[in-house]
Amino acid sequence: MEGEAADLKGKTSSFSSEISGGGVTVEQCQKMIQKSLRTPMVKFLMEHLEKSGCNIPGNFIKAENCDLTVTGGYSRGRGIVICNNHIDMQDEVDQAVIHELIHAYDDCTVKNLNWANCAHHACSEIRAGHLSGDCHFKRELLRGYMKMRGHEQDCVKRRVMKSLASNPFCSETAAKDAMEAVWDTCYNDMRPFERAP
Repeated sequence: MEGEAADLKGKTSSFSSEISGGGVTVEQCQKMIQKSLRTPMVKFLMEHLEKSGCNIPGNFIKAENCDLTVTGGYSRGRGIVICNNHIDMQDEVDQAVIHELIHAYDDCTVKNLNWANCAHHACSEIRAGHLSGDCHFKRELLRGYMKMRGHEQDCVKRRVMKSLASNPFCSETAAKDAMEAVWDTCYNDMRPFERAP
């Protein structure tokens, strides 16, 4: 597993976004991905991946049926998979693509990134949760979390722990320790943005 997310079919993926819906066809999802590629945030991230010298082949982001109940995942050498059978709306595709592009950016730009290392994985999840908008107040309300203060950091921490739970190299204790150890540095790392979107 070193440096690789597990296949989303029948196995656990370490780098995945939460699910919410019942699904669309692969063809519908591919059209949604194409639409997502035209959004300002996705265009910004794709441009910065290219500026950083990252290899972005034409099929870097693709729709697939996934056995895992996630909206998507990133895997080194394979790119981004959006799980068509677990998304319903364009906003879900946009959010999953943005989240996974942040993982791709980290994978490309961080020297010696090792996804099996709990601290490395936690850092990328902190950044993806914070910078992607996964934890904006409106999204949290829709998930049933009503906290008025501190909701964004609580959300990021909850989602980091959920993702690290699927990493076979991270026990719950190791995941929590890793997240706490890298929290300040990674939460405040805004690259490639100047500030959190």
